[in-house]
Amino acid sequence: MRYGFGIDVGGTTVKLAFLDENGTMKDKWEIPTRTEDGGKNVLPDIAASVKEYMEKENLTNDQIIGIGIGVPGPISEAGIVNKCVNLGWDRVDLHGDLSVLTGLHVKGGNDANVAALGECWKGGGQGASDLIMATLGTGVGGGIIVGGRIIAGFHGAGGEIGHFTVNPDEQETCGCGKHGCVEQYCSATGVVRLTKRYLAAHDTPSVLRDTTFECKDVFAAAAKGDEVACTVLEQVYEILGQFLANLACVTDPEVIVLGGGVSKAGQPLIDGVTKYYHKYAFHACRSTRISLATLGNDAGAYGAFKLALDEFGA
Repeated sequence: MRYGFGIDVGGTTVKLAFLDENGTMKDKWEIPTRTEDGGKNVLPDIAASVKEYMEKENLTNDQIIGIGIGVPGPISEAGIVNKCVNLGWDRVDLHGDLSVLTGLHVKGGNDANVAALGECWKGGGQGASDLIMATLGTGVGGGIIVGGRIIAGFHGAGGEIGHFTVNPDEQETCGCGKHGCVEQYCSATGVVRLTKRYLAAHDTPSVLRDTTFECKDVFAAAAKGDEVACTVLEQVYEILGQFLANLACVTDPEVIVLGGGVSKAGQPLIDGVTKYYHKYAFHACRSTRISLATLGNDAGAYGAFKLALDEFGA
Protein backbone atom coordinates (compact mmCIF):
# COMPACT_ATOMS: atom_id res chain seq x y z
CA MET A 1 0.00 0.00 0.00
CA ARG A 2 1.23 3.47 -0.91
CA TYR A 3 0.16 6.73 0.68
CA GLY A 4 0.15 10.47 0.20
CA PHE A 5 -0.76 13.82 1.68
CA GLY A 6 -3.68 16.08 0.84
CA ILE A 7 -3.16 19.67 1.98
CA ASP A 8 -5.67 22.54 1.99
CA VAL A 9 -4.02 25.91 2.62
CA GLY A 10 -6.29 28.56 4.11
CA GLY A 11 -5.56 32.07 5.29
CA THR A 12 -5.80 31.06 8.96
CA THR A 13 -4.96 27.36 9.10
CA VAL A 14 -3.42 24.69 6.89
CA LYS A 15 -5.37 21.43 6.91
CA LEU A 16 -3.22 18.35 6.30
CA ALA A 17 -4.43 14.79 5.75
CA PHE A 18 -2.71 11.46 5.29
CA LEU A 19 -4.50 9.08 2.91
CA ASP A 20 -3.90 5.71 1.34
CA GLU A 21 -3.98 5.10 -2.41
CA ASN A 22 -7.65 4.03 -2.21
CA GLY A 23 -8.60 7.43 -0.86
CA THR A 24 -9.16 6.37 2.74
CA MET A 25 -8.27 9.22 5.08
CA LYS A 26 -6.06 7.71 7.79
CA ASP A 27 -5.28 10.85 9.76
CA LYS A 28 -5.71 14.63 9.65
CA TRP A 29 -4.43 17.65 11.55
CA GLU A 30 -3.98 21.42 11.26
CA ILE A 31 -1.18 23.93 11.65
CA PRO A 32 -1.38 27.76 11.72
CA THR A 33 -0.87 29.63 8.46
CA ARG A 34 1.88 32.15 9.11
CA THR A 35 1.25 34.80 6.48
CA GLU A 36 3.62 37.47 7.86
CA ASP A 37 6.74 38.45 5.93
CA GLY A 38 5.18 37.71 2.57
CA GLY A 39 4.10 34.25 3.65
CA LYS A 40 7.70 33.01 3.56
CA ASN A 41 7.02 30.49 6.35
CA VAL A 42 3.98 28.79 4.82
CA LEU A 43 5.75 26.16 2.73
CA PRO A 44 8.58 25.48 5.21
CA ASP A 45 5.96 24.95 7.95
CA ILE A 46 4.05 22.52 5.74
CA ALA A 47 7.23 20.65 4.87
CA ALA A 48 8.23 20.43 8.53
CA SER A 49 4.81 19.05 9.49
CA VAL A 50 4.90 16.44 6.70
CA LYS A 51 8.41 15.35 7.66
CA GLU A 52 7.50 15.16 11.34
CA TYR A 53 4.50 12.97 10.54
CA MET A 54 6.55 10.68 8.33
CA GLU A 55 9.20 10.27 11.04
CA LYS A 56 6.54 9.53 13.65
CA GLU A 57 4.96 6.86 11.44
CA ASN A 58 8.30 5.46 10.19
CA LEU A 59 7.42 6.24 6.57
CA THR A 60 9.99 6.43 3.79
CA ASN A 61 9.79 8.58 0.66
CA ASP A 62 9.29 5.55 -1.59
CA GLN A 63 6.04 4.76 0.26
CA ILE A 64 4.66 8.21 -0.59
CA ILE A 65 2.94 8.87 -3.92
CA GLY A 66 3.22 12.59 -3.43
CA ILE A 67 1.72 15.73 -1.96
CA GLY A 68 -1.40 17.32 -3.37
CA ILE A 69 -2.04 20.90 -2.28
CA GLY A 70 -4.83 23.42 -2.75
CA VAL A 71 -4.14 27.16 -2.43
CA PRO A 72 -6.51 30.16 -2.39
CA GLY A 73 -5.51 31.66 -5.72
CA PRO A 74 -4.88 30.93 -9.39
CA ILE A 75 -2.10 28.45 -10.14
CA SER A 76 -0.63 27.44 -13.49
CA GLU A 77 -0.25 23.87 -14.70
CA ALA A 78 3.47 24.18 -13.93
CA GLY A 79 2.67 25.07 -10.32
CA ILE A 80 3.38 28.80 -10.43
CA VAL A 81 1.19 30.89 -8.10
CA ASN A 82 0.96 34.53 -9.15
CA LYS A 83 -0.24 36.69 -6.26
CA CYS A 84 -2.06 34.90 -3.49
CA VAL A 85 -3.22 37.77 -1.28
CA ASN A 86 -4.57 35.59 1.54
CA LEU A 87 -1.13 34.02 1.99
CA GLY A 88 0.92 37.16 1.39
CA TRP A 89 2.51 35.55 -1.69
CA ASP A 90 3.63 37.40 -4.79
CA ARG A 91 5.10 34.79 -7.15
CA VAL A 92 5.75 31.31 -5.75
CA ASP A 93 6.98 28.17 -7.47
CA LEU A 94 4.70 25.89 -5.44
CA HIS A 95 5.71 22.61 -7.10
CA GLY A 96 9.42 23.33 -7.14
CA ASP A 97 9.77 24.91 -3.71
CA LEU A 98 7.71 22.37 -1.77
CA SER A 99 9.33 19.46 -3.61
CA VAL A 100 12.79 20.70 -2.66
CA LEU A 101 11.71 21.12 0.97
CA THR A 102 10.17 17.63 1.25
CA GLY A 103 11.89 15.49 -1.35
CA LEU A 104 8.43 14.44 -2.57
CA HIS A 105 6.43 14.94 -5.78
CA VAL A 106 4.05 17.90 -5.53
CA LYS A 107 0.92 18.80 -7.49
CA GLY A 108 -1.10 21.92 -6.72
CA GLY A 109 -4.42 23.45 -7.66
CA ASN A 110 -6.79 26.25 -6.76
CA ASP A 111 -8.53 25.45 -3.47
CA ALA A 112 -12.09 25.72 -4.80
CA ASN A 113 -11.30 23.54 -7.82
CA VAL A 114 -9.58 21.01 -5.57
CA ALA A 115 -12.60 20.89 -3.24
CA ALA A 116 -14.81 20.19 -6.26
CA LEU A 117 -12.52 17.33 -7.23
CA GLY A 118 -12.79 15.97 -3.70
CA GLU A 119 -16.60 16.03 -3.79
CA CYS A 120 -16.51 14.39 -7.22
CA TRP A 121 -14.26 11.61 -5.94
CA LYS A 122 -15.51 10.88 -2.44
CA GLY A 123 -18.40 13.24 -1.69
CA GLY A 124 -21.73 14.44 -3.03
CA GLY A 125 -20.71 13.66 -6.60
CA GLN A 126 -19.10 10.29 -5.93
CA GLY A 127 -19.19 8.05 -8.96
CA ALA A 128 -19.51 10.92 -11.43
CA SER A 129 -16.76 12.08 -13.79
CA ASP A 130 -18.48 15.32 -14.85
CA LEU A 131 -19.49 17.74 -12.12
CA ILE A 132 -20.09 21.39 -11.32
CA MET A 133 -19.69 22.46 -7.71
CA ALA A 134 -20.96 25.77 -6.38
CA THR A 135 -19.70 26.76 -2.94
CA LEU A 136 -22.17 29.20 -1.41
CA GLY A 137 -20.42 30.84 1.52
CA THR A 138 -19.36 34.41 2.28
CA GLY A 139 -18.84 34.57 -1.48
CA VAL A 140 -19.56 32.10 -4.25
CA GLY A 141 -16.77 29.84 -5.43
CA GLY A 142 -16.73 26.57 -7.22
CA GLY A 143 -15.08 24.18 -9.55
CA ILE A 144 -15.79 22.37 -12.79
CA ILE A 145 -14.76 18.77 -13.37
CA VAL A 146 -14.88 17.23 -16.85
CA GLY A 147 -13.81 13.67 -17.47
CA GLY A 148 -12.57 13.46 -13.89
CA ARG A 149 -10.19 16.39 -14.32
CA ILE A 150 -10.30 19.98 -13.12
CA ILE A 151 -10.94 22.66 -15.72
CA ALA A 152 -8.35 25.20 -14.62
CA GLY A 153 -8.13 27.26 -17.83
CA PHE A 154 -5.27 29.16 -19.43
CA HIS A 155 -4.86 31.66 -16.57
CA GLY A 156 -5.69 29.22 -13.80
CA ALA A 157 -8.99 31.04 -13.22
CA GLY A 158 -11.32 28.34 -14.57
CA GLY A 159 -14.18 27.62 -12.21
CA GLU A 160 -14.49 31.20 -10.88
CA ILE A 161 -18.21 30.80 -11.28
CA GLY A 162 -19.12 33.32 -8.57
CA HIS A 163 -18.30 36.16 -10.93
CA PHE A 164 -20.67 35.12 -13.68
CA THR A 165 -22.84 38.19 -14.40
CA VAL A 166 -26.53 37.53 -13.78
CA ASN A 167 -27.79 41.13 -13.55
CA PRO A 168 -25.99 43.79 -15.62
CA ASP A 169 -28.33 46.46 -14.20
CA GLU A 170 -27.09 45.99 -10.62
CA GLN A 171 -25.91 49.30 -9.14
CA GLU A 172 -23.95 47.96 -6.18
CA THR A 173 -20.38 46.82 -6.83
CA CYS A 174 -19.23 43.25 -6.27
CA GLY A 175 -16.01 42.64 -4.36
CA CYS A 176 -14.37 41.79 -7.69
CA GLY A 177 -15.18 45.25 -9.04
CA LYS A 178 -17.94 44.19 -11.43
CA HIS A 179 -21.69 44.58 -11.05
CA GLY A 180 -24.40 41.92 -10.85
CA CYS A 181 -22.25 38.84 -10.13
CA VAL A 182 -24.01 35.72 -8.90
CA GLU A 183 -22.02 36.15 -5.68
CA GLN A 184 -24.01 39.30 -4.93
CA TYR A 185 -27.24 37.29 -4.75
CA CYS A 186 -26.56 33.66 -3.88
CA SER A 187 -23.85 33.88 -1.24
CA ALA A 188 -24.71 34.08 2.46
CA THR A 189 -23.94 37.79 2.37
CA GLY A 190 -25.98 38.12 -0.82
CA VAL A 191 -29.07 36.58 0.80
CA VAL A 192 -28.78 39.03 3.70
CA ARG A 193 -28.24 41.95 1.31
CA LEU A 194 -31.31 41.06 -0.77
CA THR A 195 -33.43 40.67 2.36
CA LYS A 196 -32.39 44.08 3.69
CA ARG A 197 -33.07 45.61 0.28
CA TYR A 198 -36.55 44.06 0.20
CA LEU A 199 -37.36 45.20 3.75
CA ALA A 200 -36.31 48.75 2.88
CA ALA A 201 -38.53 48.81 -0.21
CA HIS A 202 -41.67 47.17 1.24
CA ASP A 203 -43.82 47.46 4.36
CA THR A 204 -44.57 43.73 4.51
CA PRO A 205 -44.50 42.47 8.13
CA SER A 206 -41.60 40.16 8.90
CA VAL A 207 -39.85 38.67 11.94
CA LEU A 208 -36.64 39.90 10.31
CA ARG A 209 -37.65 43.56 10.36
CA ASP A 210 -35.71 45.78 12.78
CA THR A 211 -33.42 42.93 13.80
CA THR A 212 -29.83 41.91 13.12
CA PHE A 213 -29.98 38.70 11.14
CA GLU A 214 -27.80 36.25 9.22
CA CYS A 215 -28.44 34.08 6.19
CA LYS A 216 -29.52 31.12 8.35
CA ASP A 217 -32.17 33.33 9.97
CA VAL A 218 -33.71 34.05 6.58
CA PHE A 219 -34.03 30.32 5.89
CA ALA A 220 -35.46 29.74 9.38
CA ALA A 221 -38.03 32.50 8.86
CA ALA A 222 -39.00 31.07 5.47
CA ALA A 223 -39.53 27.65 7.06
CA LYS A 224 -42.11 29.30 9.32
CA GLY A 225 -43.84 30.97 6.38
CA ASP A 226 -42.46 34.49 6.74
CA GLU A 227 -43.57 36.27 3.56
CA VAL A 228 -40.47 38.43 3.15
CA ALA A 229 -38.07 35.52 3.67
CA CYS A 230 -40.04 33.30 1.28
CA THR A 231 -40.11 36.01 -1.39
CA VAL A 232 -36.38 36.71 -1.15
CA LEU A 233 -35.38 33.05 -1.18
CA GLU A 234 -37.58 32.42 -4.20
CA GLN A 235 -35.60 35.13 -5.98
CA VAL A 236 -32.33 33.50 -4.88
CA TYR A 237 -33.50 30.07 -6.05
CA GLU A 238 -34.43 31.42 -9.47
CA ILE A 239 -31.13 33.25 -9.95
CA LEU A 240 -29.14 30.19 -8.86
CA GLY A 241 -31.25 27.74 -10.86
CA GLN A 242 -30.98 29.79 -14.05
CA PHE A 243 -27.24 30.35 -13.51
CA LEU A 244 -26.57 26.62 -13.05
CA ALA A 245 -28.70 25.79 -16.09
CA ASN A 246 -26.55 28.15 -18.17
CA LEU A 247 -23.36 26.52 -16.88
CA ALA A 248 -24.76 23.08 -17.64
CA CYS A 249 -25.07 24.04 -21.31
CA VAL A 250 -21.27 24.34 -21.41
CA THR A 251 -20.14 21.15 -19.64
CA ASP A 252 -23.27 18.93 -19.42
CA PRO A 253 -22.52 17.68 -15.88
CA GLU A 254 -23.85 14.45 -14.43
CA VAL A 255 -24.28 16.13 -11.06
CA ILE A 256 -24.25 19.63 -9.59
CA VAL A 257 -23.07 19.82 -5.99
CA LEU A 258 -23.94 22.70 -3.66
CA GLY A 259 -21.60 23.33 -0.72
CA GLY A 260 -20.63 26.11 1.65
CA GLY A 261 -22.53 27.54 4.60
CA VAL A 262 -25.72 28.23 2.64
CA SER A 263 -25.97 24.53 1.77
CA LYS A 264 -26.69 23.83 5.45
CA ALA A 265 -30.25 24.86 4.57
CA GLY A 266 -30.48 21.32 3.18
CA GLN A 267 -33.38 19.97 1.18
CA PRO A 268 -35.33 23.26 0.90
CA LEU A 269 -32.35 24.72 -0.98
CA ILE A 270 -32.09 21.68 -3.28
CA ASP A 271 -35.85 21.68 -3.98
CA GLY A 272 -35.96 25.44 -4.62
CA VAL A 273 -32.98 25.47 -6.98
CA THR A 274 -34.01 22.27 -8.80
CA LYS A 275 -37.41 23.74 -9.69
CA TYR A 276 -35.81 26.65 -11.54
CA TYR A 277 -32.97 24.58 -12.94
CA HIS A 278 -35.56 22.41 -14.68
CA LYS A 279 -37.35 25.53 -15.93
CA TYR A 280 -34.25 26.99 -17.60
CA ALA A 281 -32.12 23.96 -18.49
CA PHE A 282 -31.54 22.81 -22.05
CA HIS A 283 -33.62 19.65 -22.48
CA ALA A 284 -30.62 17.34 -22.81
CA CYS A 285 -29.23 18.60 -19.47
CA ARG A 286 -32.50 18.54 -17.54
CA SER A 287 -31.88 15.19 -15.86
CA THR A 288 -28.72 16.45 -14.10
CA ARG A 289 -29.16 15.83 -10.38
CA ILE A 290 -28.47 18.52 -7.81
CA SER A 291 -27.09 17.31 -4.49
CA LEU A 292 -25.50 18.61 -1.31
CA ALA A 293 -21.78 18.47 -0.64
CA THR A 294 -20.94 15.87 2.01
CA LEU A 295 -17.24 16.25 2.83
CA GLY A 296 -17.36 19.62 4.59
CA ASN A 297 -13.92 20.96 5.46
CA ASP A 298 -12.27 17.72 4.29
CA ALA A 299 -13.18 18.24 0.61
CA GLY A 300 -9.99 20.17 -0.12
CA ALA A 301 -7.74 17.52 1.41
CA TYR A 302 -9.42 14.69 -0.50
CA GLY A 303 -9.28 16.62 -3.76
CA ALA A 304 -5.68 17.69 -3.24
CA PHE A 305 -4.57 14.09 -2.71
CA LYS A 306 -6.54 13.05 -5.81
CA LEU A 307 -4.48 15.58 -7.80
CA ALA A 308 -1.29 13.88 -6.67
CA LEU A 309 -2.73 10.41 -7.16
CA ASP A 310 -3.73 11.19 -10.76
CA GLU A 311 -0.36 12.77 -11.51
CA PHE A 312 2.03 10.40 -9.78
CA GLY A 313 0.07 7.30 -8.81
CA ALA A 314 0.72 5.18 -11.88
